[in-house]
Amino acid sequence: MGNKCKVTALLGLIILFSACKENSKESTPIVKAEPPVVKEVKEVHEFGFNLNDYVVKRDTIKSGDSFGHILGRNHIGYSTIHNIVEKVKSTFDITSLQIGKPYTLLCAKDSLQTPECFIYQPNLEDYVVVDFKDSIQAYTEQKPISYIEKSATGVINSSISETLEEQGLSPRLAFKLADEIYAWTIDFRRLQKGDRFKVIYTDKYIDDTIYTGVHNIKAAYFEHNSEPFYAFEFETDSDKGIVDYFNEEAKNLRRAFLKAPVQFSRISSRYNLKRRIAVYGYKVRPHRGTDFAAPIGTPIMATANGSVTKSERRGGNGNYVKIRHNATYETQYLHMSKRKVKVGQYVKQGDVIGWVGMTGNTGGPHVCYRFWVNGKQVDPFKQKLPQAQSISDSLKVKYLEYIKPIKEQLDDIPFELKPELIEEPKGETVRQNEHLIS
Repeated sequence: MGNKCKVTALLGLIILFSACKENSKESTPIVKAEPPVVKEVKEVHEFGFNLNDYVVKRDTIKSGDSFGHILGRNHIGYSTIHNIVEKVKSTFDITSLQIGKPYTLLCAKDSLQTPECFIYQPNLEDYVVVDFKDSIQAYTEQKPISYIEKSATGVINSSISETLEEQGLSPRLAFKLADEIYAWTIDFRRLQKGDRFKVIYTDKYIDDTIYTGVHNIKAAYFEHNSEPFYAFEFETDSDKGIVDYFNEEAKNLRRAFLKAPVQFSRISSRYNLKRRIAVYGYKVRPHRGTDFAAPIGTPIMATANGSVTKSERRGGNGNYVKIRHNATYETQYLHMSKRKVKVGQYVKQGDVIGWVGMTGNTGGPHVCYRFWVNGKQVDPFKQKLPQAQSISDSLKVKYLEYIKPIKEQLDDIPFELKPELIEEPKGETVRQNEHLIS
């Protein structure tokens, strides 16, 4: 009897243990192993290459750097460098590398990180590729450029520059309005409080991220002393790329010459045939030019369309450029730090021809601007300068049709803009400025 009790108890324990084990199985969730997460590597493209395929090294040209030195310190042998230079010399001048300009090396993902491509950027837009991975080649390309059309408007309280500055807009707009478009119709030094303006312009971007400034003004409206002044950009010579500004009646707003060859400068010395200088014992030393003081490196612009007849360095003139505009007019620009144009080159009004410097006889950074009429040097501010080229009869009809929708667009812009996007009928997005003075 006792043994039966023991067996029964043992069986009970076994059944209880089994039940607990089953319950344990049921209560413990089965965790399935998740597949490993594979992160998608985003491709980075620049200069026409997938940068993920390379070890990318970026730097700038430093004093003492040369094409050979850069490749040499990155494990490229002399014979290979010589071979590369010989193969690309017809398309890329390796001596043209300038201090401070950026370059990029695309290197193999090996233990030495051996360079396979050299990319040099002489400016923000252009880049030169020297590719020597498989075969050796050199070529020049340009980064993607986009233009965004925008609108701005404002009411003058003191000056056009201050009005634009308060809105966070480029001072280039003020210069273009005052010195290029309305220079001969509105005196911007005598603006009245309450004068107002509207402008449609284009901003330029490189790679959609690098802002390079105002590209052009498409149209403008300026109300000065309650009198309206319209201005519309129009190309009159597609072969030479000549663009002028005309009013709603197709009359040219500009003179053939800009008032000054540099922006935002001051006149430090005027044309004066009776000038006396203390350093020369107060003897009469005629000054046959007009000096515009500006910091070294300030761009110097051609004041009118023409052909370069001189581009050299000589004596007291230092680096200088001379331009013949037609049979009557010539201009000259002295004391440049560096010249940009060559003899025989055709330049348009506003083109940069060099940069302000102190070469030749000069006591400070400036450009001496000289002006000839029929071979005689004269004071440009005392000349009755001609109008810019008028629009031809054949183009006038085309022009009036062209400006119709632009004038409507300009007229529809309210003087109090809100930070929003306007959708044009063409579907082109026009971005308004966000901070405008009412």
